[in-house]
Amino acid sequence: MKYKKLLIILFSVLYITNLFSQDKYWVCFTDKKDSKFNPFTYFDVKAIERRIKNNISLYDSTDFPLNNNYISKVSEVSEEITSETRWFNAVAVWAYPDQIEKIKQLSFVKQVIPIYYQSVLAEIKTKDNPKKYDETILSGQTERMEMSIFEKHNITGKGLRIAIFDGGFPTVDVNPAFEHIRKEKRIIKTYDFTKKKEFVYSYVSHGTNVLSCIAGIIDGKKIGMAVDAEFLLARTEIVREPFSEEENWLAAVEWADKNGADVINSSLGYTHQRYFYRDMDGKTCFVTRAANLAAAKGIFVVNAAGNEGSGKWKFIGAPADADSALSIGGINPATDYHTSFSSYGPTFDKRMKPNVCAYGHVVAAGKNGLHETQGTSFASPLVAGFVACAWQTNRSLNNMELFNEIQKSADLYPYYDYAHGFGVPQASFFFDKEKKELEPSFSFVEEENNLIIMINKDMIDSTGNNYLFYHIENEEGILDYYTLIDVYQERAAIISLSDLKGNKTIRAHYKKYTAEFELSKN
Repeated sequence: MKYKKLLIILFSVLYITNLFSQDKYWVCFTDKKDSKFNPFTYFDVKAIERRIKNNISLYDSTDFPLNNNYISKVSEVSEEITSETRWFNAVAVWAYPDQIEKIKQLSFVKQVIPIYYQSVLAEIKTKDNPKKYDETILSGQTERMEMSIFEKHNITGKGLRIAIFDGGFPTVDVNPAFEHIRKEKRIIKTYDFTKKKEFVYSYVSHGTNVLSCIAGIIDGKKIGMAVDAEFLLARTEIVREPFSEEENWLAAVEWADKNGADVINSSLGYTHQRYFYRDMDGKTCFVTRAANLAAAKGIFVVNAAGNEGSGKWKFIGAPADADSALSIGGINPATDYHTSFSSYGPTFDKRMKPNVCAYGHVVAAGKNGLHETQGTSFASPLVAGFVACAWQTNRSLNNMELFNEIQKSADLYPYYDYAHGFGVPQASFFFDKEKKELEPSFSFVEEENNLIIMINKDMIDSTGNNYLFYHIENEEGILDYYTLIDVYQERAAIISLSDLKGNKTIRAHYKKYTAEFELSKN
């Protein structure tokens, strides 16, 4: 009897707590009636130039401000309005359950959506030891993408404006790694969306690391590739823990668009803290939809694939699932293939992700000098710097044309898999458009009911790094299987054809050469 009374009290407390606790919601409006908009006073001149260059309308309904009368009425029946989004015609509010019920009854309210917390920065925590770092990693993280070829052609990201969304940028205003940027006044704007103020030069040092992987130079050594780019620095993450609300990302992406960003680098991801894998379909999550909308406005969006590869989730998060976001996986410089923590594709609707990859173990500049760190958080800015440089080679390309060119430049293309995407982007692609006919490095040999991938004997390097990639693609363009093999003998792989059902394409890649074998079964 005592326990029964205790349970009744407990449930009563839970009920009352729920009844009187406030939560956060998106309140979406039906329209933007009576709102007015002047693109020439709202947008930075580079935002207008981007639209003209990409043959995009100067503005559309998503750019118009919200109806102030709607905002005022919602404010009257909620505790607090914390932000608004033009693109989704909505405000974020704190409200109690009874207040939300009143808001739902307002004639101009289309939908009310609960806001959950926790995005996570795609970083693996490491000790900041400025006295110890690997010089081969520092040089390799850029040269793996052939930075020396960009340097030969004086390509440094000049003229491109890159927005970075992160948790803070401590010492960027004094750090010698960014002296060249400060000297030329190339930090155009900053904003802290968690505190609603411009100062961003404190808090977590992750953003400092990320900026260095795009444009840092220290003691004459380049840490990133786009050392002459311009920057917009947005703090979207909370200080002590790497969590933020989705609304910060939405506010930051609209801010970046307004202030003329050409490229956005984002190293956060939403996964199990808010969503199910089924939501990674490129159209469900607000940040994913915002990433696609940013791309529709001519911005090149680069996002870390995430560090869930060795965890329970495994797959990429949002907004890396966005169709129009270049999602970046990580490779280990020690092996030159997928690093264990890097999140896998595909998306829930079976689109290929990640798109490309780069070093996930890097040397970065922090508050105390250079140090080693790891995470797809750093693969992403390395590629963002590459994107800026590639775009500088041909500014007539629009963002999605460049997107396709970046994929084609990768060293595994046209082979792909759900760990590496198309591989690591290569600068040489943007200067040598005449593709040389490669000597075949392997052949397919049918042997009874088996298919043998036979490596040319003189193509097996005694020093190692003899990696054969192959996958089995079904008739819907989805991979049923993929693998990587370290080759020690000519008969590198044996595939049982009798086990394969339906029309299949077996595609293999070895030493820059890709070939495919078509298997038809009726």
